[in-house]
Amino acid sequence: MPRSLPRMPGRRTADHGLVLPARTATRLREDLPSVAEQVVAAIIEEVPAYETAMAGSMGDTIRNAVQLALGGFLSLAGGRRGADPRTPTAPAVEGAYQLGRGEARSGRSTDALLSAYRIGARVSWRELSRGAVESGMDAETLARFAELVFAFIDELSASSAAGHTDELATTGRVRQRLLERLAGHLLDGVSEEAARDAAQVAEWAPPTTLTAVLVPQAQLRPVLTAVSGATLALPEAPEVDEAGLLLVPDAHGRGRGALLRAVEGREAVVGPARPWLEVRASYDRVLRAHAAGLGPDTEAHLPALVLDADAEARADLRAQVLAPLADLRPAQAEKLTETLRAWLLHHGRREEVAAALFVHPQTVRYRMGQLRELYGDRLEDPETVLALTVALA
Repeated sequence: MPRSLPRMPGRRTADHGLVLPARTATRLREDLPSVAEQVVAAIIEEVPAYETAMAGSMGDTIRNAVQLALGGFLSLAGGRRGADPRTPTAPAVEGAYQLGRGEARSGRSTDALLSAYRIGARVSWRELSRGAVESGMDAETLARFAELVFAFIDELSASSAAGHTDELATTGRVRQRLLERLAGHLLDGVSEEAARDAAQVAEWAPPTTLTAVLVPQAQLRPVLTAVSGATLALPEAPEVDEAGLLLVPDAHGRGRGALLRAVEGREAVVGPARPWLEVRASYDRVLRAHAAGLGPDTEAHLPALVLDADAEARADLRAQVLAPLADLRPAQAEKLTETLRAWLLHHGRREEVAAALFVHPQTVRYRMGQLRELYGDRLEDPETVLALTVALA
């Protein structure tokens, strides 16, 4: 139901000072169909948003609405006990409210709606006043009649504006919930059919890719204003406290640079672009990067993310490949481990290994001799070299 509308200051429900004579009321009622036609014609001519809409059923709806509204006004002004023609009846108010909601659903603005009311009021008064004068109404009574007509229409226009506002607010909340539900479905990995159905219900066109972006909740709104309007947003990111999640469409290729600029300085973590149905993979990487304190661009930290993908497996691998050093004193084992790591990273180039360790090349030669005694031919084995590189990276 429409919200209640406040009365204008000084407006009263009694003593409006006018009761239409029966012959005037009869004459004006006879004019209502013609008035309705002229109202519709004027709206079509003067409000571009209604130029095509009025050609079909919308035109009939407005004609009927005009006749019903003004007919109700004439009934009130004709002397119904306790009635005030400045205040439309509940059915008239409800009708105006629903008209406003319908206009919002049709995509027309309140500017167009209120322009239609202003035009309707002007044309209605022009035609009603002509009939009133011709039926013998004097100038003073005509002025009072004008005040009541415009007050009546003003109440109806306010009700329509309220309906328009309420429809947009309701529609916006419902669609936002549908979009959030769609984001949840994508993170849950539902079937393609279920995801497409959810996208259709939410009136969301699937993009080529989606990119997961973790953002502190306080920064969520500013980032949203800087990215695509088709971005899916979750105010509470799954598995992360005090953070929101954005799924940004088509931020791949050159678009990634724009996305990274949009989150610059906002403690965000940006995952890789993935096909929209596979966005969970992007979010999984974001979660790993966030846990490791890496950001904002996960693509700049791929080696660290790969190496830390299974921390326990990496620890076991390290223990396995360094087993030959297990019986050495801790200080000696540490020096040989550092030397072995530098030797692997610099491909055995002794001068570069020495520079990296800040030692003499002869020291490197001595330590490598010790390592060769401990490892034997395994230092020449590609699989062992790979395992050592991964474990010591």
